[in-house]
Amino acid sequence: MIKAYAALAPGKALEAFEYDPGPLKSDQVNIKVDHCGICHSDLSMIDNEWGMSAYPLVAGHEVIGTITDLGDQVTHLEKGQRIGLGWHKGYCGHCSPCQQGDQNLCGSAAQTIVGHHGGFADQVRAQATSVIPLPSELNLEKVGPLFCGGITVFNPLVQFNIRPTDKVAVIGIGGLGHLALQFYRAWGCEVTAFTSNPSKEGEAKALGAHKTLNTKNPKELEQHAGYFDFIISTVNVKLDWNAYLMALKPKGRFHIVGLTLEPLDIQALHLIAAQRSVSGTSVGSPSTIATMLEFAARHKIEAQTEHFKFSEINKALEHLREGKARYRVVLSQD
Repeated sequence: MIKAYAALAPGKALEAFEYDPGPLKSDQVNIKVDHCGICHSDLSMIDNEWGMSAYPLVAGHEVIGTITDLGDQVTHLEKGQRIGLGWHKGYCGHCSPCQQGDQNLCGSAAQTIVGHHGGFADQVRAQATSVIPLPSELNLEKVGPLFCGGITVFNPLVQFNIRPTDKVAVIGIGGLGHLALQFYRAWGCEVTAFTSNPSKEGEAKALGAHKTLNTKNPKELEQHAGYFDFIISTVNVKLDWNAYLMALKPKGRFHIVGLTLEPLDIQALHLIAAQRSVSGTSVGSPSTIATMLEFAARHKIEAQTEHFKFSEINKALEHLREGKARYRVVLSQD
């Protein structure tokens, strides 16, 4: 039996919960959970904000743990190996995206906490292809957030061939944004942080920004018209999207990873006149995640984290829900 913490109804405190995962399939592994990050997506699922939660719900999709059991067809992993598990816990393996190495775009990919039980538990089970070995240089207590927040901001670097000479900007210095600043600085880009809180200027620069712009001052953005090659939005609120589009160079890209639920109000002329693009991505393929981990190890990139025991899980969730986290929250076994 797997011992977990589950939400039994939307918005309710998590309770102790046990379930039988059934027989181990030939392509699966069992993972002993050592640490698990808490992401805003976990809160969204617990609260059923996206309308697709099923209860009891065991959240947790930034899992760091140890393999304890292997299916008989799993040959590339071994017992006792330190691994990570993110948003996806399995893929079909035969669709066009899977065949092209874009497993994260698989239409039937198994999502770790959607219709399945995740990492707020002592164990979790996943398809071996979704499990990523960890470079030994990474801090096990801090690496969990890279499996969601980290790959979310790293994946665009790979997908859109961002160049080290590009001028990039990050909107929002939070759970995603503080990782984006580190990755993009290490990538070699000139990095600007957009923030509505001037007090974060020093912190943003310490994380990797070369400079900051105050989003509450429209003139600062206007003064950078046609300046940026790439702007990434990590926030989940409505902004003056057209103002940011005008800050892009011709052929510049405005990229969205923050899940704002309101429609984008964008003037087509701003796109057409300068061949600008608007795009979005979520997480990344296993190969891209492995590349990200290697890059993070080489450049000593890690999340800024706060730590709680699993027995303090409801306290940790409220800490995040109230906006007090700086910047990611990680649970560890008692």
